[in-house]
Amino acid sequence: MGERYPSDMSDQDRDGDVDGDTGTGVATKTKAKTKKPSMYRVLMLNDDFTPMEFVVHVLERFFNKSQQEATQIMLHVHQKGIGVCGIFPYDIAETKVMQVVDFARKHQHPLQCTMEKV
Repeated sequence: MGERYPSDMSDQDRDGDVDGDTGTGVATKTKAKTKKPSMYRVLMLNDDFTPMEFVVHVLERFFNKSQQEATQIMLHVHQKGIGVCGIFPYDIAETKVMQVVDFARKHQHPLQCTMEKV
């Protein structure tokens, strides 16, 4: 018997599949939908004991505020009792709250910082 040529392959194709089924299918891409993380406001609360300069320093250090921005936020907290330091995803907001409270305690100030969902 001689060599088999593609035209001779009626029941079997070159890959060995029967009845012309090449085993190829349609590839479908499922695009993963990423959900934006919930955001949280970090809030600073006023007290009658923490020096204003300390609050400005905290805002500059932990929230990357300029001296002018930090002073404006500090004055808002002082006058209104509460102010927004920034808006962040949960993990970052939680970390910043802990950093501020720990830093204040180390310096013997009762400064309070909290967070709320936006």
